[in-house]
Amino acid sequence: MTELTGWENFYVIVGSSAGALIGLQFVVITLIAERPIVKDMERASSAFATPTIVHFGCVLILSAIISAPWHEMLAAAVLWGLLGLIGLTYVVIVTRRVRLQTAYSPEFEDRLFHVVLPLGAYAALVVSAFTALSQTRKALFSVAAAALLLLVVGIHNAWDAVTYHVFVKTNHNERHQ
Repeated sequence: MTELTGWENFYVIVGSSAGALIGLQFVVITLIAERPIVKDMERASSAFATPTIVHFGCVLILSAIISAPWHEMLAAAVLWGLLGLIGLTYVVIVTRRVRLQTAYSPEFEDRLFHVVLPLGAYAALVVSAFTALSQTRKALFSVAAAALLLLVVGIHNAWDAVTYHVFVKTNHNERHQ
């Protein structure tokens, strides 16, 4: 399909990056798992750590959707639109989890990267799915922007979580031993 010509390299890079970062995230979580468990950390993990894997997974799925050899744009648009709707629903769940957990008090940056930016990325997927047939080029750039945004959000959140556990939790645990 000519509309998707030229996007192959972009999605190979973005998709393989997301896949590699999923693997790296599992390694980091395994290393952090050795640390003492803090009260309500399980709930905080579902609010702050799990979404990172979900966003990377969505980028990987999105890359596969766009890279598939479609005969028409409609099928791809429906799938990325569904992915956007699922993502919007998940962001609502994450927002609730962030509010309910008590292990960590979220700051503005946390709300921005765990709620606002993913919400924007998934909304862009939904909107672009509706405009894919009438404004194909703009829709494809919107999908690419959403994929990059989710990738950057995931990278930020993974780095934020690692530095929190390494620097904040390590210092806290050393002072209380």
